[in-house]
Parts: sequence; C-alpha cells; structure tokens
Amino acid sequence: MFSKTTKGSANDAPPPAPEKPSPPSLISKDLRIVGDLRSDGEIQVDGSVDGDIRSNVLLIGESAHIKGEITADEVIIHGTVNGQIKARSVKLARTAHMVGDILHEDLAIETGAFLEGHCKRIQEKKPEKKPEPAAAVKPEKVPEAAKATA
Repeated sequence: MFSKTTKGSANDAPPPAPEKPSPPSLISKDLRIVGDLRSDGEIQVDGSVDGDIRSNVLLIGESAHIKGEITADEVIIHGTVNGQIKARSVKLARTAHMVGDILHEDLAIETGAFLEGHCKRIQEKKPEKKPEPAAAVKPEKVPEAAKATA
C-alpha cells in the first residue's frame, strides 16, 4: 500500500492525442492553377484548375472551372468540370455543368444540373477468396439391413 515505487517511468507515456482533421485546402476565385493537385485531405476549388486533381474529398464551387481528370473518394460539383471523374461518391448540384464521363459507386444529380457524358457504376474490387481444398470424403458403407428398412 505504501511502497516506494516510481510512477513516472519512461514506459508510462500518455497515449498520443488523435490527429485533428486539417481544414480544406482552398483555391480561391481569383487563383488559376496550371498543373496537377494532390491531397490526402479535402480540397475546395473556387478558381480555375487546368490539370488533374487527386484528393480524398473535392468540393467544386459555383465559380470554379476545372479541366482535367478527377480522382477522389467524394466529389461535390457546383461549378464547371471538363474531364473524367472517378470517385466513390459523386454529387452534381443544380448549378453543376459537367462534360465528361463519371465512374462512380454512388451518383446523385439534382434537377437543373447539366451532364454530357457517360455514367458508369463501378464496384470496389474485393479480395478474392480462394476455396480451400476439401478433404477427401469417402462414402460410408451402409449395412444391408439399414437399406432394407429404408
């Protein structure tokens, strides 16, 4: 009960605090980017991008103009996009103007949105399970007496 043990050992470090999600990267209305964008987080585009975009979440504002391929987990379009989109979830708001193909798992298109292109649903590939070889099963011999009663 009253022992002299040290409680502040090196192994008793407090657990690391969970990382706070970072705020979205903003491309403002007056900014024009020529080149590709990559982010592990969220990007909000209100300006102009001439290049490919790869991110986790992409929000395209009403004043945005994007020319290039988009790959993301979630895409929400309020502005103009010319190019292919490959995303798990795609939402075209009523102000969206999309010219290009959309490869998606979930697609939502509001009334008033403009879409010129093909929409194709894709399934996320799940790892294939190889069947395990079944053990050799020998048929059991049924006694003649059992066959007669059946």
